[in-house]
Amino acid sequence: MSVETSIDDLLVHEEEPPPQPKRVATGAGWWIRTVLMAAGLAAVAVFGMRMAGLTLAIPLAFAGCLALLLLRRVVAYVAAPPLAKIGLRRVVGEESGSYNWRTSQDALRVAVHRWEVPLGWSRREDLDRYLRTVPKMLRELADERLRQRHGLTIASDPKSARALLGEELWTILTTPVKRPVAPRDLAASISRLEKL
Repeated sequence: MSVETSIDDLLVHEEEPPPQPKRVATGAGWWIRTVLMAAGLAAVAVFGMRMAGLTLAIPLAFAGCLALLLLRRVVAYVAAPPLAKIGLRRVVGEESGSYNWRTSQDALRVAVHRWEVPLGWSRREDLDRYLRTVPKMLRELADERLRQRHGLTIASDPKSARALLGEELWTILTTPVKRPVAPRDLAASISRLEKL
């Protein structure tokens, strides 16, 4: 039974899992720091109250400061991560309607970028990287397409794969590449892959 897929389905990028919460320091060191901080804050509070002519019991001030520090710790532990850390942005008022490509982490942009960068290497000094990367990516794409649509790969059944891919695409995928594939030939190859 064949599943209908397109090249877009093959380029789908799984969403990244949400960031893991920071590990919270525990143990004797954290307790000592917290108690010392509570004692310092209690001393400042008692001193400030006495300067104003009011009295405040030292144990009560210490207990209050310690409770506030512990509450602060609990709230920080259960708080949601800030929007900036997970790649979202706050929306204030009306949006302009334009898409913010720089901060976006959607799957389409990631998939496009995955192909955009290696294909750009064909015009620059990175020709070696292009020759090592792009043919391999095309072959993986063709193998995945053949596997999904016809239940075979280039390695598992070369004769059937060659017949399905066509002579031109077969040559591009199986012969060692010494120069970049012409954009016209690359476009024809991708079109042939989409028709599989």
